[in-house]
Amino acid sequence: MLPETFYKERLIHLDVELTSLLKKKSLFGWLRFACIAGIVACWYFLYPFGLLSVLIPVAVLLIVFTRLVFADLKNKSAIGYTQFLQTINEDELKALQHNYYHFEDGSGFIPKEHDYANDLDIFGHASLYQYVNRTNGEMGSNLLAAWLSKPAKPEIILKRQEAIKELSKSHEWRQRLQAFGAAKKIQLATQTRLENWFAEENRFINSKILIALRFLVPLFIITILILNISDVLSNYVRNYCLLAAALFAFYISKKVTPLHQQVSKIADELDVLAESIGLIEETKFTAPLLQQLQNHFREGTGIASKKINQLKKILDRLDLRYNFVVFIPLDILLQWDLQQAMALEKWKNKNQDQVVTWFAALGEFEALNSLSILAFNHPQWCYPVLEKDHFSMAGKEIGHPLIPADKCVNNPIAIDKIGELMLVTGSNMAGKSTYLRSIGINTVLAMAGSPVCASEFKLSPVQIISSMRIADNLEESTSTFYAELKKLKTVIDKVNNNEPVFILLDEILRGTNSLDRHTGSAALIKQLIKHNAVGIIATHDVELATIKKEFPNGILNYHFDVQVNNEELYFDYKLKEGICTSLNASILMKKIGIEL
Repeated sequence: MLPETFYKERLIHLDVELTSLLKKKSLFGWLRFACIAGIVACWYFLYPFGLLSVLIPVAVLLIVFTRLVFADLKNKSAIGYTQFLQTINEDELKALQHNYYHFEDGSGFIPKEHDYANDLDIFGHASLYQYVNRTNGEMGSNLLAAWLSKPAKPEIILKRQEAIKELSKSHEWRQRLQAFGAAKKIQLATQTRLENWFAEENRFINSKILIALRFLVPLFIITILILNISDVLSNYVRNYCLLAAALFAFYISKKVTPLHQQVSKIADELDVLAESIGLIEETKFTAPLLQQLQNHFREGTGIASKKINQLKKILDRLDLRYNFVVFIPLDILLQWDLQQAMALEKWKNKNQDQVVTWFAALGEFEALNSLSILAFNHPQWCYPVLEKDHFSMAGKEIGHPLIPADKCVNNPIAIDKIGELMLVTGSNMAGKSTYLRSIGINTVLAMAGSPVCASEFKLSPVQIISSMRIADNLEESTSTFYAELKKLKTVIDKVNNNEPVFILLDEILRGTNSLDRHTGSAALIKQLIKHNAVGIIATHDVELATIKKEFPNGILNYHFDVQVNNEELYFDYKLKEGICTSLNASILMKKIGIEL
């Protein structure tokens, strides 16, 4: 099924489902009103026949009313969940039209310095991250950013590919995971709070005295009350005992308050965490990576979602301290705060070694889910084939993912061995920079385990390093030329260290005069060839193409050209073999009024 067809059909189904849920909501409202009216009517019409004749139907109606309240809450949750699903499908339809700017753009991940992120638009507005990202929790967002920032090992890439292929076929499962996460964003602060709590020494469960008092004080108070009701003990004794229990409860509550403040803020996110993990636990996966991640939720005793629900229930009981009408009697009679603090520390002792892996595994599922949605949305894309030896790269119909398909012109690439540089000459605006970015951004996707925007793509595992978008830095008093030299030094150092890098250079040494620029560029290209570097260099300087005479096996000359008709420029953006012979700078200068 085509992605657009799926999302449209899904929206139709969800609209029907939402309409049914809204009707239920209205029905539950009327039924609750009917119960209240029935209770009033019972008192009015049945009271003359005696209190018992009133209490029985009123009790039945109260039970029905309570059940209706819980059913309505469940229905409201279903309405919210369905609305999240509607938003997901609407967003994906927009994304298919290349309107993806409503997704988080990862601006917080923009590095000050990076081998390629700034040159290839990996983060920020209209970036690769924004195009790919469908994560909700911060763990998934951070992990996806890390995958796009650094190449994975070949064995990990192959595992991710297999996992993405499986998830890309599980259409409703993907959206369920997204919908659960959309209800409440799981933050890294939640994991940090839990880790800080785990690092602290237990204040209650390690005390044998408190363990004993936990049972003895409630037993003592309840016994006193029974004896008082039976007229064995006076009210005077009862009141003193209750006062003593209240003072002890107040003493314990002061100790429990810091613990409550520390962990109570995570309660809202625990529902989302439990639902998301529960979905993963109940699913049967075949991809080894998915099975491996799933097993993190099944380690130890029990399964993770149930353990998280246990923690949520403890926190809900502890939150009763906000309701004084309920809390004060419970705390005096049952030492409520002490009971919940003990339960919390008992939970911590059982589960603290596994919680961090739960967060990490869920984050990886979200990151894989994002890439699987990318795969589903682009069935024409291919999964890259990894070559063992360094270096080769070959691809057909390679396009730029961030350019709409109806405007994108696809091109090939073929580099067979180390020490081979592809020199791309061409006129202004002919497509050189876009071609470099197309190759670079698809290589980044390939090394993250993702499908790529190409019909075929083979490459050796490699890291991109680029120098394309250089700017001065007033804060550091760095000129454009010096900034580029710093980047080129990084390139040279990696090449000299025989690191497996793929170089993308656009208009080398643009910040100096034409003579120095040509001399320096030629020297750099020769040095890169001698050190067996591989990459693509784009330039306006067609004279650099003559280096092929000196290094016939080290230079691959390609170009983008322009056609001129009546001083109008026409670009086809197609990569061609050989050196560019058509330039357009003079025509462009004439168009803006420069008299040549």
